[in-house]
Amino acid sequence: MYRYYKLLIIIIIFSLPLNSHAHLEHYKDLNNIKFDIYRNNKHIGSHVFRFNRIDDVLEVNSKVFFEIKKLGVVLYNYHVEGKEIYKEGKLIKFNSKTDQNGKKKFVNLTLDEEDYKIDGSSYKGNVPNSYMIGTWWNHSLVKSEAQISAVSGRIIKQKVTFIGKEKLKINGKDYNTLHFNFSSTDKKLKKNKKLNTNIWYDENSLNWVKATFKKSGNWEYRLIYID
Repeated sequence: MYRYYKLLIIIIIFSLPLNSHAHLEHYKDLNNIKFDIYRNNKHIGSHVFRFNRIDDVLEVNSKVFFEIKKLGVVLYNYHVEGKEIYKEGKLIKFNSKTDQNGKKKFVNLTLDEEDYKIDGSSYKGNVPNSYMIGTWWNHSLVKSEAQISAVSGRIIKQKVTFIGKEKLKINGKDYNTLHFNFSSTDKKLKKNKKLNTNIWYDENSLNWVKATFKKSGNWEYRLIYID
């Protein structure tokens, strides 16, 4: 019975329309999301989203900041600011600036007819508009062939695996979630470039509630609030 239910969930999710932006209606009442970021179970920073709407335009502003310290000395800091702009449900523009411990990265993306034109620190060129920005909050990312790095514009071809339904307790609140693993399909990538991230979405609202990955330690995003 469980296998049947799991298969049914997979069919429902992956048979949704191929337009990766068609389901922004799920988020029409979303205003704010905040995550605390943990590394090796130690709180080091936060990731915040703010959603603003004017007529048929949705603007999503995000900020990421964390510091890794040892004995009170900052060894590594990371700061990203990004802005997504959607019109009539389609991403038409994205910009981000990143300071990765003194190294500058950026992305400037615009909708160019049927393609996205990307000017990024790691990629410059056009890609299909079915590719999605990897900011994780939009559950339609599970259907995308590839995601665009929100930090550098790098194109990440991906495989998405539905792990199953899970009940989670996050900051004292219970969630019924859908657990997915996102992994790189390019086997030639260096280990530190490969995508291998676990994402949990709330089963009813499809809001992003948790993420984990390993990269020089064990990382976790824990939802603090969402409204």
